[in-house]
Amino acid sequence: MQPRNATVAVIGAGDYIGAEIAKKFAAEGFTVFAGRRNGEKLAPLVAEIEAAGGKIVARSLDARKEDEVTAFLNDADAHAPLEVTIFNVGANVNFPILETTDRVFRKVWEMACWAGFVSGRESARLMLARGQGKIFFTGATASLRGGSGFAAFASAKFGLRAVAQSMARELMPKNIHVAHLIIDSGVDTAWVRERREQMFGKDALANPDLLMPPAAVAGAYWQLYQQPKSAWTFEMEIRPYGEKW
Repeated sequence: MQPRNATVAVIGAGDYIGAEIAKKFAAEGFTVFAGRRNGEKLAPLVAEIEAAGGKIVARSLDARKEDEVTAFLNDADAHAPLEVTIFNVGANVNFPILETTDRVFRKVWEMACWAGFVSGRESARLMLARGQGKIFFTGATASLRGGSGFAAFASAKFGLRAVAQSMARELMPKNIHVAHLIIDSGVDTAWVRERREQMFGKDALANPDLLMPPAAVAGAYWQLYQQPKSAWTFEMEIRPYGEKW
């Protein structure tokens, strides 16, 4: 592992995708600033990365709070130049439209859209000052089409995609690579497995290749990071080979 004088900020460093992103970039020599609600849950990730010789700073972070996001990114940049921000906040909920309360809709929008806007804007503020950087956003199937019961989630993900696209058109000519990664698949997590089994029975888990491994998502982000500026991707879609689309 060759240490780099650079940080990557992972906003939404959960137990699956976020953790794998953190491990991948730490293994490539970055200092990882990992933020999530209930930051004490990051302890196992910190232990794993440090045991492998990597560097990580773990913080409690509510991405819906502008002051917390700004402080988190400023701290990362003060530690070493902020080279990459990956916004990976979830907020996937499913409610019939008549059961989608004002509170649910607003909370999902704040988590998946508003928080992404603030994270992107404040990252751009720091990166533009040195004329380079990368800002990546995690999208979903719901970024492209709304599904039954997903009015709140899809509207927020649609909005996040629009924020990312607008930022890309403005910032890429200024040497800031903005990309939106669409995960068109269920991700292999305990929650997804439990939900699929409840909805479709145990046979729904018979083919593990129909779920997206979190490490594969981290690999896709690493591919985006490595792209030369002569061939930047704005939007990448990834899905298991058996996923219908």
